[in-house]
Amino acid sequence: MVFYALIAVMLLTLISGMAYRQLFTSGLYSERERLQNQRRVIVPGPRGTIYDRNGKVLVGNRARFSVVLNLAELRPEFRAEFSKVLRAYRGQPREDRPTAEQLERIARNAVAQRYLDQINGILARHERVQSGSLNRHFAQTLLLPYILLDDLAPDEYARLIERIPVDSPLQVYASSTRHYPYASAAAHALGYVGIDNNPEAEEFPGDDLLTFKMKGSFGRDGIEKQFDAHLQGQAGGAIYRVDPAGFKVDLPIEKRLPVQGRNLTTSLDIDLQLAAERMMAGKVGAAVAMDVRTGEVLAMVSAPSYDLNAFVPRLGVATAKSIEENGAWLNRALQGAYATGSTFKIITAVAGLRAGAIDRTETHTICPGYLMVGNRRFPCNSRHGHGERDLVGAIRDSCNIFFYKTGVDIGPELLAAEARRFGYDRPTGIELPGETRRMLVGDPSWKMEKLKERWFPGDTANMSIGQGFLDTTPLQVAAFVASFARGETHTKPTILHVANRARQRSAPIGLSPADYAAVVNGMEQCVQIGTGRFARVDGLRIAAKTGTAQRRTAGGTIELAWMIAFAPVENPQIALAVILESQEVDANYGGGLHAAPVVQQVMKTWKEISEREPVATFQISGP
Repeated sequence: MVFYALIAVMLLTLISGMAYRQLFTSGLYSERERLQNQRRVIVPGPRGTIYDRNGKVLVGNRARFSVVLNLAELRPEFRAEFSKVLRAYRGQPREDRPTAEQLERIARNAVAQRYLDQINGILARHERVQSGSLNRHFAQTLLLPYILLDDLAPDEYARLIERIPVDSPLQVYASSTRHYPYASAAAHALGYVGIDNNPEAEEFPGDDLLTFKMKGSFGRDGIEKQFDAHLQGQAGGAIYRVDPAGFKVDLPIEKRLPVQGRNLTTSLDIDLQLAAERMMAGKVGAAVAMDVRTGEVLAMVSAPSYDLNAFVPRLGVATAKSIEENGAWLNRALQGAYATGSTFKIITAVAGLRAGAIDRTETHTICPGYLMVGNRRFPCNSRHGHGERDLVGAIRDSCNIFFYKTGVDIGPELLAAEARRFGYDRPTGIELPGETRRMLVGDPSWKMEKLKERWFPGDTANMSIGQGFLDTTPLQVAAFVASFARGETHTKPTILHVANRARQRSAPIGLSPADYAAVVNGMEQCVQIGTGRFARVDGLRIAAKTGTAQRRTAGGTIELAWMIAFAPVENPQIALAVILESQEVDANYGGGLHAAPVVQQVMKTWKEISEREPVATFQISGP
């Protein structure tokens, strides 16, 4: 009876254990089996296409063809080659023989090289397998195809497609990579992408599985960065069953194809962009063209620039060094803070008219070529003076004396307030990364707080002609020109195009129609017979103002050549700001001579486009 009882207890224990394993922990073992025998592969989706306002592709995707080797199909060849290599080393002393792991690497390299030699024979190349790369791939990403040759030329792709058998472990693999059809055009606005080694596939199962990821991309600057979530494609993937060695043994258990990202239409007009780029080639500076009515940026140039295709698939060290040495990383349109020079005289004129310091109907001053402010002599841009000048003539000829006196009469507080009213003291908020906050509109309280110095009348004189404690960006200046052309005070620039976008509206300038017309008349005469004559375009009425500012450097003074403009005068539609930096110290470098030709070419191109493609217009009724 004791024996039977013992047997019964043992059988009961055995049955209980089996029941526990099969009924209560079977799920655990199934999960362990799943984790051990399944692998997940993530494939990123292509990025969306970026267009200009007329539907021309600014950034797209091109096929990138590579020759890949499917290692999973080569196991018999790896084993055969391993045996062959092992026999070759058998006659050597044991201490001189490679280890088993080394023999496996030698065998893999030999098999891979045989296949690469087939490609070399077709393409007349002499490529060699990179042993370290192959072994890392075998150890870490066995499920993914190994790339033997990358970025094939179109003729090479065509030859390989014809010559490689369909059932060969060698295949031509097509992936998607970024392509910039216009190379360096609008490079700073468009931005570039970097390599994403960790793309994510949302709502795709298998998060707990060992996962292999093919490389994707992410935006690193410009529109590519700002709208990365919009442009980013939806990753796809597959789950495979693998054997203990890690080779896949069947068709995918589950699969989802990647989806291309959403497209984006920018406000840029590539024809205008290219016109400005051509005129600024080899120069240093920035140009911004803007739709007066909507604030849409039509062109944004920062020179020098760089070829965006150099970033695909990755930027080389030599190219990065060249960009650094040329100062091309800086987007001068929205990151460069500059004194605006005589373009600021339009703001001084508005402030003087609103304060009653200027009467448009009278000669305001007589210009002898200089003005004494305190004990300091302030020169005019004309050494011998302009003689008598009213508001229109002072704007036309850019008479410093007229505006010195206006600034001193109304005081620095009103000048600063007017500049702030037009947004010179704050970022524009455009949908691009990196806009500077280094803009400056100084006044006596600012100077005392920051520099612990009092404000002098000479500071006011300097500020009245756009120098001294005054820095802003070309984008802000272009926004000011658009606002002034509408007779208003604020424009919010945008880099996105929306069909039939509503006209922007903001607070009026606060001038009478006659005063506003006098300022515009002076700007139009600037182009017709004044300092901006090199910007004239036949058949187009342009209002403009030239400017020259100085920047002190360790090596001397650098001249900054400015010009602002809008057109047509009778119905403003395009606003433009251009700045060029002299590359020689203490050189004569003025807006009327150097910036005006850029304005002329952009305005001429805009006229040709508008005549070719009529657009809806908004009549500007005045201030």
